[in-house]
Amino acid sequence: MATMETLDLLFKPRSIAVIGAAHTPEKLGGTILKNLLKYKGRVYPVNPKYDELMGMKTYPSLSDIPEPVDLSLIARPASEVPEILREHRGRARFAVIISSGFAETGHENLQDEIKKIGNEAGVRMIGPNCMGVYNPYNRLDTFFLPPDRVRRPKRGNVAVVSQSGAFLHCLFGVMVVANIGISRAVTYGNAVDIDESDLYEYLADNPETDVVISYIESVRDGRRFIEKARLLDKKKPLLVLKSGKGSSGQAAAYSHTGRLAGRYEVFSSVLGQFGIREMKDFDEMTDCMKALSYQRPSRGKKILIITNGGGSGVLASDECMRQGFEVRRLSDEKMRRMKEIFPDFYVLNNPVDLTAQVEDAQYVTVLKELKDEYDGFLIVALTGVRGITENLAGMLRDFMAEVGKPIVFHTSCGCESGRLVNLVEKAGIPVYLSPERAVKGLKALLRPQFAG
Repeated sequence: MATMETLDLLFKPRSIAVIGAAHTPEKLGGTILKNLLKYKGRVYPVNPKYDELMGMKTYPSLSDIPEPVDLSLIARPASEVPEILREHRGRARFAVIISSGFAETGHENLQDEIKKIGNEAGVRMIGPNCMGVYNPYNRLDTFFLPPDRVRRPKRGNVAVVSQSGAFLHCLFGVMVVANIGISRAVTYGNAVDIDESDLYEYLADNPETDVVISYIESVRDGRRFIEKARLLDKKKPLLVLKSGKGSSGQAAAYSHTGRLAGRYEVFSSVLGQFGIREMKDFDEMTDCMKALSYQRPSRGKKILIITNGGGSGVLASDECMRQGFEVRRLSDEKMRRMKEIFPDFYVLNNPVDLTAQVEDAQYVTVLKELKDEYDGFLIVALTGVRGITENLAGMLRDFMAEVGKPIVFHTSCGCESGRLVNLVEKAGIPVYLSPERAVKGLKALLRPQFAG
């Protein structure tokens, strides 16, 4: 079993061998090597056809490298992998097997063989059929995806544990657009050795990670999975997205990674039993990820909606009901107080509708008056009116620092909204482009089903 200490070398190796390194980014081994040019550790290309690649001395084999390495990356045909792994005894601590052509294509015997060889050689393995690891904190990038085709997110606090490289590819695009930063990313493919449970254990104590996203097609050891998922979720939020929910999806999952998906109903029921958050789909996962990357979760279910557009407030209120929140009316005392402050044509209920006559400061006036009555706040600020300005971001930042309760923000797409969105998110408040998605982000921060 991988410990936190040993897995640290997987994400922070001092030396790396690239077996199958190539001279051109047109080949996988070339893209991987190019992506490692920024890495600050020692990189050893391995290819018997070359003396030098990309300005680096190249070695015929792993055995010819002048020192043992912490990590080897294997980008050679599946048939060559067993012999390559035999060379790893005493020469490498970890191996990322990028090659495909194992259990996912019906070659279970070949996969069993590399598992046996890896165990005998004392090397821990990620893969096969994977992209490996990414750690922006030390510029480690083992992926075979060129950065000009797949932009990497900025450094941040979200870790991604994915059985699928394609899922990670899609998620990276969302994270870049949503201004979400990443701490660690790993795709583990067929999981011949290291799997999600090992990675949960490592990430539970990783100081750069506050949120963990986990895409799962199948689980090898259900009991261990639950044990490590619970351990992780007690320390920081874990969001699980399970594919292979129906018979066709299960068949696709097996052909993708060669692991049986099992009955989804059982999996989902167990997650719910232990309070582990299961995401219904990709959109819900990304909405929750965004909220949790910006703010720390708390408890509660009483929501205040403040809007300058009645329809948007109603949509938000409907979604709150669906998600188990309470959108309570203002108390009589607070209603009287609000009527003393605001014009009589404002709708002083919940949602509080400040209408098209709104001014920035009025949002904060409402928040301060009602801060002790509610557990979380949804701000709807449609920028088509002149009273909404960029100053609103700083006002909300100061309020959140004072109160420490979750706030999410919804605005429309428009010529005036872009700068405001950037400022609000810099203030630590996630912005969503629909009222419903904002509510789902708030649910990630409050978990109303566990509120007292």
